[in-house]
Amino acid sequence: MNIENLLRETLSDMADEERPPAPGRFLQVRERRPHRRGLALVAASAVAAMVVVSTVVVQGMSSRAPSDVAGHQNAVPRLAPERRPAITVTVAEGMRLSQLLKALSSLTGRPVAEFEKAAKDGMALGLPSYARGRLEGFAFPGTYEFAPTVSPGEILKAMVARFGPAAEDADLVDGARRAGRTPLEILTIASIVQAEAGRHEDMPKIARVIYNRLNRKMRLQMDSTVLYGLDKYEARAALKDLKSSSPYNTYRRFGLPPGPIGNPGENAIRAALKPAPGSWLFYVHTDPKRGITKFASSAAEFTELMERTKKPGAE
Repeated sequence: MNIENLLRETLSDMADEERPPAPGRFLQVRERRPHRRGLALVAASAVAAMVVVSTVVVQGMSSRAPSDVAGHQNAVPRLAPERRPAITVTVAEGMRLSQLLKALSSLTGRPVAEFEKAAKDGMALGLPSYARGRLEGFAFPGTYEFAPTVSPGEILKAMVARFGPAAEDADLVDGARRAGRTPLEILTIASIVQAEAGRHEDMPKIARVIYNRLNRKMRLQMDSTVLYGLDKYEARAALKDLKSSSPYNTYRRFGLPPGPIGNPGENAIRAALKPAPGSWLFYVHTDPKRGITKFASSAAEFTELMERTKKPGAE
């Protein structure tokens, strides 16, 4: 897909309004589609410096401040070395790895297969042992700058390198042990929280819902996991999706999915480590446009919330 077509699709997607949750669903969740809807490629030229700056921006919640990534001396091989593009990549919180690799391919002009191959080399990328060689969840959100002729492996390695300090700041390994979980399980919970939350302040509550349901041996029943397993980007899963045999189908399977369903940011990781106190088992996105979410501790409360969402102007 060329840049013009991608931008046209992006603007069309951004114009679409999110559908409100449909009544009758046991646990209403919403896929915010930060990955596809906000995907854009923008090229701008700095005339004075005669350098083209290519940027891939994936809209999400908030992303970390730009940061120089040292040690990368490569770029897109189209112009003479002194005029080749410097590459800036901004990855939003919650972006799926598959979307990231496609975006990087479009940005750099390299085949997506090169990025997919690099993503599978966990040792070269510096993934921690608990990642089990899988990059999903470890390409840390933020803004990265690369010099000319950067390789796919170097781009992805920089994102893993950013994950390390963030994990230490959040006390991921020790915090997971205190919670009776593995670091990978915490990241998996964080990725679900990231996909489900409309606002940062709701993340600890959504994390609590996940823990409460796990502790009660209840299925999570979250559309975001189902859609991830089917590689879909919808506001909610269709009934036929809920019947899939995917290991990410938390309507059919108990426990957590096999791994992260996206790349969570720092707030989601901290929420997974320190969920809010509460007895909630359900939540309803009562106003998806504004990210308003209400929580319930019983089926009766949940039903009441669902009824309220049907009323005009209800939150």
